[in-house]
Amino acid sequence: MFILITSIALILSIIIPGAVFILSGLSGNKVKTVLGINIFSFFSILIVATIVLFSGDVSASGNAAAAADAAGNGLAYLAAALVTGMATIGAGIAVAAASSAALGAISEDPKIMGKALIFVALAEGIALYGLLVTFSILNRI
Repeated sequence: MFILITSIALILSIIIPGAVFILSGLSGNKVKTVLGINIFSFFSILIVATIVLFSGDVSASGNAAAAADAAGNGLAYLAAALVTGMATIGAGIAVAAASSAALGAISEDPKIMGKALIFVALAEGIALYGLLVTFSILNRI
């Protein structure tokens, strides 16, 4: 029941500020305020839900070792999701910067296309390293 309520709260923390943004046609500093409220509400609900979920009564489950293992698995899944998400966001930012600079350089001198592609591929490697760490975390479970 708790997981259902938490899921609904997390979904609403994304939908409600998004609907307010779309319906009101905000611009400028108001967009930053709505985005800040959205991010704050989402992560605060996520943190509270994680604390409540993993601070339950261990004796109620009957087996303390099984409850600790389940909590560890849950945190491992959370860590894997965070690693994947942050690595792909970082790779997206790096690829955007590297590819735009590469296109500008190629337009001036077409001979350096190979060198420019190497820099774009290096930026793409960030996401692959994130996936390797994710697989390492999930392999532990």
